[in-house]
Amino acid sequence: MTGMQRFKKSMLKLFAAGALSAVVFTGWYAERMIPDHFSIVADQVESFRFPGLISSTLLSESAEVALGNGSHIPADEIKITRDDTFTMYAKNKGSYQLNLKLFGLLPLKNIQVDVVDTQYAVPCGLPVGIYLKSKGIMVIGTGEVAGPDGTVAEPSLGILQSGDYIEAVNGTPLSTKEELMEEVDGCGGAETVLTVRRSGSEIDVKVRPAMDADGGYKLGAWVRDDTQGIGTMTYVDLNGHFGALGHGISDSDTGEIVQIEDGSLYETAVMGIEKGSAGRPGVMSGVIYYGPGSSLGAIEANTEEGVFGTVNSRFQEKLKSEPLEIGYKQDVKEGPAIIRSSVSGELKDYAIEIEKVDYSSSKTGKGMVIKVTDSDLLALTGGIVQGMSGSPIIQDGKLIGAVTHVFIQDSAKGYGIFVENMLKH
Repeated sequence: MTGMQRFKKSMLKLFAAGALSAVVFTGWYAERMIPDHFSIVADQVESFRFPGLISSTLLSESAEVALGNGSHIPADEIKITRDDTFTMYAKNKGSYQLNLKLFGLLPLKNIQVDVVDTQYAVPCGLPVGIYLKSKGIMVIGTGEVAGPDGTVAEPSLGILQSGDYIEAVNGTPLSTKEELMEEVDGCGGAETVLTVRRSGSEIDVKVRPAMDADGGYKLGAWVRDDTQGIGTMTYVDLNGHFGALGHGISDSDTGEIVQIEDGSLYETAVMGIEKGSAGRPGVMSGVIYYGPGSSLGAIEANTEEGVFGTVNSRFQEKLKSEPLEIGYKQDVKEGPAIIRSSVSGELKDYAIEIEKVDYSSSKTGKGMVIKVTDSDLLALTGGIVQGMSGSPIIQDGKLIGAVTHVFIQDSAKGYGIFVENMLKH
C-alpha cells in the first residue's frame, strides 16, 4: 500500500468517525433538548429554532399543520439545519404529530403538536399561606422505644421506610397521626397489620408495637400528617383555577414531594427578608392566618410543576392586574423580562434577564435560567429568596413562566418554569 493510499484510508476513517459522531450527537440532542410536545395557538404563525440539529427533515403527518422555512411557502416537509428558523401554522384545534428525521432517513423523534385557543390568566405575584393534608400518615423515619424496664426496642426498623404512607391499621382507615397512635395503642402489643403505600403501590406489613415507659404501645416511627409554608401565587385563570410555586412542596425530612389528600390557601403577611448571599440562599419569612375567615381557596394537587386548585371570591378581590395572554415555550427568548412579586410588601414588577432557554423535557422546572438585574430588588433581597418561588415571569406582554429555584452560589440567578408546564394541571 502506497503512502497516498494509506493517507486516503486514514482520511476515510476520520470522515466515518466524524459522521458517526455527528449522528450520535444529533440523536442525543433530539432526545434531550427537543421537547416531545409543543402547543401552538390556532390561526397564528409560530416560530421555532432547534440550533443543535444538522441536516434534518421535519415532516407533518397531517395537512392541518403547515410547516414553513425561509421560502415562506407552507409545506408538509421542510429541511432544517443548525440556526434555521422555521414556522408552524394550524387553523383548527386538535392534536397532531410531527416526525423529525436525520438526513430525511433516520428517525430522531416524534413531536406532538397541540393546537389550542388563545389562553389568558392573571399574573399574581401575591404571597399565600399553604396548608397540605397528606394522603395517609407519612413516615419520616424509624426510632427507638424506651420500655418501662429501661430496655430499648426498634419495632419498625427494617419494616417501615422513610417516605411510606400508612393508610390503615388492621383494616381501619386513618386520617390523622392521632388516629394512628390510638389504633396502635389499642392493639395491646399484638402483632399489627399496617396498610402502607410505598412508591405508588399498596402493601401490608406486620409490626409488633413495643411498650413505652408509660405503659402505652408505640410503633417506633416518626410520622407527619400535614405540611405548611409560604409561597407565591403565579396565576389565576379566567375560571378561578390557580397555579402557584412552579415546583412541588417536598417534605423537609424525606425530600420527597408530599402526596396530598387536599389542602387550603390562607392569608399571609411577609414579616421579614433575609438577603441571599453566595452559598446561602435568602428567605422570606411571614405569618399565616389560619381560620375560616382567612381562607383564600382550596388546593387539589401538589405536583412537580407546582400547587394547583381553585381560589375563592376573597382572593379574587385581591386581583388588581389585568389578564395576560399565555406565552408558550417557543415565545420565550433570551433577553429582558420582568418578574412580579410582593416581596417588598407591595406588588411590583422587577427587571430580569433571561440568560438561557432550555426546551429539554427532562428539566420541567428548569426551562429558563434567569438573572435579577433590578437594583431595587437586589438591594432588598440580594436576588431570589425562598418564598419567591412562583413569582410570575412576563415577557413581551405575555405570561411565560414562574421563578422556581435560586442558584446557591449566586442568589441573583435562578431557574424558571414555562407556564405551559403548569397549565397542563
